[in-house]
Amino acid sequence: MDGPSRQAKREHAIARCRERGILIPTIAQQRDPAAVPAEIARRLPGIDMQAVDPANLFRITWHNDPSSGGFGPVNALEIPSSLSGVDARIVGLVGRHFPTGAHKVGAAFGCLVPRLVGGEFDPTTQKAVWPSTGNYCRGGAFDSALLGCRAVAILPREMSRERFEWLASIGAEIVATPGCESNVKEIFDACWEIRKTQPDAVIFNQFEEFGNYLWHYGVTGPAAAEAFGRLAGGRRRFAAWVGATGSAGTLAAGDYLKQRFPGATITAAEALQCPTLLACGFGGHRIEGIGDKHVPWIHNVRNTDLVTAIDDEAPMRLLRLFNEPAGHETLLGRGVAYDLVASLPLLGISSIANLLAAVKTARHFELGGDDVVLTCFTDSAAMYRTRLAELEAERGAYTARQAEVDLERFLLGATTDHLRELTHPERKAVHNLKYFTWVEQQGRTVAELDALWSPAFWTDLQAQLPEWDRGIAAFNQEAGVRCAGSGVREEARP
Repeated sequence: MDGPSRQAKREHAIARCRERGILIPTIAQQRDPAAVPAEIARRLPGIDMQAVDPANLFRITWHNDPSSGGFGPVNALEIPSSLSGVDARIVGLVGRHFPTGAHKVGAAFGCLVPRLVGGEFDPTTQKAVWPSTGNYCRGGAFDSALLGCRAVAILPREMSRERFEWLASIGAEIVATPGCESNVKEIFDACWEIRKTQPDAVIFNQFEEFGNYLWHYGVTGPAAAEAFGRLAGGRRRFAAWVGATGSAGTLAAGDYLKQRFPGATITAAEALQCPTLLACGFGGHRIEGIGDKHVPWIHNVRNTDLVTAIDDEAPMRLLRLFNEPAGHETLLGRGVAYDLVASLPLLGISSIANLLAAVKTARHFELGGDDVVLTCFTDSAAMYRTRLAELEAERGAYTARQAEVDLERFLLGATTDHLRELTHPERKAVHNLKYFTWVEQQGRTVAELDALWSPAFWTDLQAQLPEWDRGIAAFNQEAGVRCAGSGVREEARP
């Protein structure tokens, strides 16, 4: 028996948004908060950034100002040469100031909203399934809570305890799959089981849904360009964008930046203990949230210039350096500015891995003081306090001597080992690895895979963003919500 039509699902979604006061922001508004309706912008300072409030959808942006509760410049943190050990200027976009404390809520929005406004997901009758290696399912659970629909979070059981506690607090159903963050196959297996047994479930798979790609292309890429613009002057040059492979969402920002700054490069980073792109490798590692042992469907591999692998011991050591009192004292004694030292807890484990990949990129290309490397500091140490406690129990109290060793060995002494600048045939070889996950296991076709190798596929995809915003605007008009969460409504127009 056929289920509800797309039109019926869309009407149910419109009714739910009208009922709950949900006004959906456009990509243009998330990219540039100056476009946010003034009434919503005025309300935001009085709303907790982590509250399940519809107005917080407008905080799915890199522009949140944590001090005022309003909007401001792009949140970015520069790591100076005194800490990075390279002349190039390294800047990371800060994900801590999103709802849920990580930028992945944006990827979840990008996967959900096109289906919601297009009548492919009914929040009144269907449950939303969020396969993840950590932060993405948190973003999905947040969006689901706003819609009042059931959420299923799938993530490896070895992820940090903070993630599970947060998911439980927001009411998500949790499916803990075997293994660590590199066990993505087990996550996909859980999705197939849900497909077979729960017909009311809709799976939003960040590893294959182009909504993830497009959100980062349309929002993160311009944010990085804006952050660079604040530094620009003299002979400043945008040299590189660096992102962990993960779901490949943040690498989409690199596609935007290459178009904006010809000659820029893109670095894809992964764990040395699981060097899938670097060496067709496999294994488990401790850089949480960058799931691997496959090449994501949405990774535009043809546009990737450099692949580098980070030894997971390095970010674990630097997590302590950036958060322990002895580490802070050592950095201050080395002349690192107090404000920067106080800001280092903004970097979680995968953020530190991105920093190290940026350092390796700068060393490999021999970048100088006029060059700027941008990356993404995805989440903060707030997600890893239990990891710090585990490290202390395992290794003892953190000392000034250990801090000196970690700074010299793992940051200032970072080298260009486990790194490869890709030739065209090497890019094609990495692209072809998608076959074994997506065609053999996940039901994609060879024709679809071949299409991803064409640059035109990606430019055609990018051209869909204005249509997204038109669809959101039409949906909002029919819902008749004037100000998110305010209870102020207007009658829907035909």
